[in-house]
Amino acid sequence: MADTYDVIVLGSGPGGYVSAIRAAQLGLKTAIVERELLGGICLNWGCIPTKALLRSAEVFHQMQHAKNYGLSAENITADLDAVVKRSRGVAKQLNQGVTHLMKKNKIDVIMGTGKLVAPGKLEVEGEKGKQTVSAKHVIVATGARARELPFAPVDGKRVWTYRHAMTPTEMPTKLLVMGSGAIGVEFASFYNDMGVDVTIVEMLDRIMPVEDKDVSAFMTKALTKQGMKILTEAAVQEVKSGAKDVKVKIKAKDGKVTEETFSHVISAVGIVPNTENIGLEALKIEADRGFIKIDDYGRTSVKGVWAIGDCTPGPWLAHKASHEGVTAAESIAKELGNKDVHPHGLDRNNIPGCTYCHPQVASVGMTEAKAKEAGYTLKVGTFPFIGNGKAIALGEPEGFVKTVFDAKTGELLGAHMVGAEVTEMIQGYVVGKTLETTEAELMQTVFPHPTISESMHESVLAAFGRAIHI
Repeated sequence: MADTYDVIVLGSGPGGYVSAIRAAQLGLKTAIVERELLGGICLNWGCIPTKALLRSAEVFHQMQHAKNYGLSAENITADLDAVVKRSRGVAKQLNQGVTHLMKKNKIDVIMGTGKLVAPGKLEVEGEKGKQTVSAKHVIVATGARARELPFAPVDGKRVWTYRHAMTPTEMPTKLLVMGSGAIGVEFASFYNDMGVDVTIVEMLDRIMPVEDKDVSAFMTKALTKQGMKILTEAAVQEVKSGAKDVKVKIKAKDGKVTEETFSHVISAVGIVPNTENIGLEALKIEADRGFIKIDDYGRTSVKGVWAIGDCTPGPWLAHKASHEGVTAAESIAKELGNKDVHPHGLDRNNIPGCTYCHPQVASVGMTEAKAKEAGYTLKVGTFPFIGNGKAIALGEPEGFVKTVFDAKTGELLGAHMVGAEVTEMIQGYVVGKTLETTEAELMQTVFPHPTISESMHESVLAAFGRAIHI
C-alpha cells in the first residue's frame, strides 16, 4: 500500500466509493479511507436495508388482504427476527459487493478514522496506530448522522434513531414517530403494516412538507385510513423513558399539552453532518452549520480539497451523493491533465426524491407553490390512478400524477407522484427535465399499455386540456 496518491477519498458511502471507482477508471491512483463499513450508512444502515424491511411489510400487508385478489391466506404472522435477519443479509451482500469493486478497480482501502492535517495530507488512525497518507486531491465524503434532541435522549431501548428501528429486539405495540420526512414516514409505514399502533408528530402544518401540497394532503388521508394518527403543528416537549414504556408530552396546535404513553419512540428530525474533528478548522475550509460549502463541481474553499454527499448542502440523498462523486472525480482528472473528460456542474432542480412508504411518493423539480413564487404562469395537470387500467388490475387504484409546466414555454418545471411503483416511474420525468423536454415531446411519446406509466402521459395531456381517460 502506497503513501502517496492522486486521489484519497475520506468516507466510503454512496458518494465516496462511487467517486473512488470513477477516479480509478480515469487512471488515477486512488485510495479510500473508511472507519466502519464499506458502503457507508446508505448501504449498511439506510437506503438498502430499509427497503428490505419495507418489502417484507408490503408482502405481509398483501397476504393479509389476499381475499381482495380472490385468494385465501389464513393465520398470517410476522417473524420479526427473520424479517430483520433478511434485511441485514441484504446489507451484508452489498457490503461484500463494494469490497469486490474496490479490489476490481485496484483502489487501496485504508481502514481507520481520517483527519485532514494539511491540503492533500491525511492522518489516519486505525488498529495499527497512526499513519499519514498524501494525495494531490482529497475528496471529503464523511456523510451525516441522525440529529438527536436534548429533550428526547436516544437510549436504543425505548427511544430509537433509524439504526435502532432497523434492528429492533422487540416489536413496538404503540409507536410515536417524531418527524414526517422520508425517514419518519417510511418507518411509520413499515411498523403500521406490521400491525403497530403508529402516531406521527410534525411541527409544520402538513406531513412530508418538502412535497407538493396535494401530495401531502393525499398522504394524510391515506395514512389516516390505514390507521395512523397524524398530529401536525404539534411539538414534542418532553420524552421520559421507563423500563417498559415512554411518557411523552405533546403540545398541540391549540396550545394544549397532553401526556401520552408509548412503547417506543423513533426520532426522525433531520441530520447532522459528520464534519467535526476532520480538520476543517485547521485548513480554514468554509462551512455553514457544519455543512461544507462547495461549488457545483464539489470544490471547497481550499484548493485540492473537495466535498460531496451528506456533509455538503442538500438535498441529502444517496443518488445526489453518487452523482457528485462522479462529477468531482472527473473534475479532478481534468485538473490533472485529462482532456477527454467533460464534467458538468450539478443541477439540483433535476434531483428526484423518493419515499418508499405505502403508497409510494416521488417527485422532481418545483412544486406548484414554488413555481408560482418564482413568478411562472403555470399549466398544471393531474391524473388519478383510478383512471388507469393497470392500477385497477393491480388493486392499487389510489394515487395520482401531477405535472407543472411553464405556460409560456412548455418547460416541465416539476412532477409529483403518489401511488404504486411511482419511485420507479419518476425517472421518466427526470430524463425529460435533463433533456430540457417540453410538453410537445412528452405528448408525442408513446407510453406502453397497460402500464401505470400511462398516467404520466395523461397528466401531461391534462395540463393542456387533452386528457383522454378523465
